[in-house]
Amino acid sequence: MISIEQITPHLTWRLRRDVLYPGQYLHDMEIEEDNHGYHFGAFENNALVGVVSLFKHGDDDWQFRKFAVVADVQKKGIGTQLLNYITAFVVRENGSRLWCNARLSATGFYQKFGFTKTGAEFHKNGFDYIIMQKSL
Repeated sequence: MISIEQITPHLTWRLRRDVLYPGQYLHDMEIEEDNHGYHFGAFENNALVGVVSLFKHGDDDWQFRKFAVVADVQKKGIGTQLLNYITAFVVRENGSRLWCNARLSATGFYQKFGFTKTGAEFHKNGFDYIIMQKSL
């Protein structure tokens, strides 16, 4: 049984590091925008197993970042539940566009949920990305 709750930014950092940036320092996981966003955690048996951070840009444009699920529980639908949760959250907030800088390795996952690639690929911090978006 998975529960999703809003959490404080610092609760996302260890999972962000362990899943997305192994070997990096925990204090490097904090991003400037953290204090201006919404952060959600997926819990399984009271253990934090997934995180995502959500940021509003302008009136109705929302970006999610630092989407991570613990490797041991991937392919169990936790990422799907988190993505559906933040999509519903953005709809309730009258958002019209949800987007992310997707790692190229994750584009297939996002396409299953109606996200489309937009713009050119780019390279940042050792990873290749492309912006993917969905109209709501």
